[in-house]
Amino acid sequence: MQTVHDFLKKVGTYYLATVDGNKPRVRPFGTIHFFEGRLYIQSGKSKDVAKQIAANPNVEISAFNGESWIRVSAALAEDNRIEAQESLLAAYPSLRDRYTVGDSNNVVYYLKDAIAVFYTFSGEPKTVRF
Repeated sequence: MQTVHDFLKKVGTYYLATVDGNKPRVRPFGTIHFFEGRLYIQSGKSKDVAKQIAANPNVEISAFNGESWIRVSAALAEDNRIEAQESLLAAYPSLRDRYTVGDSNNVVYYLKDAIAVFYTFSGEPKTVRF
């Protein structure tokens, strides 16, 4: 799990795919946070992405660093605890101008039942499950 965190943190921007009805939706994301043994991301409840996750929590994350790439399939689980929100916003202070701990819009999710596959152009894929 640490290797997944480190890869996504280093690339900075990854792409999160959700399902909207029967159509895929992909958008750039930048939050990845390790808290209490889980990987977390953050969004706003008022956004379409949060509505799509509520309807279908299965997502896929993809990122490329110029040499290798990762694809992570997981279900997102909402964590309503103040501690989880505080920890993520402390790691990403630039979000504090848009989100507040405990407000009705800030939402943090952790990845569960995740399968991460690391790929390169020359080697065999490496799979990490968490």
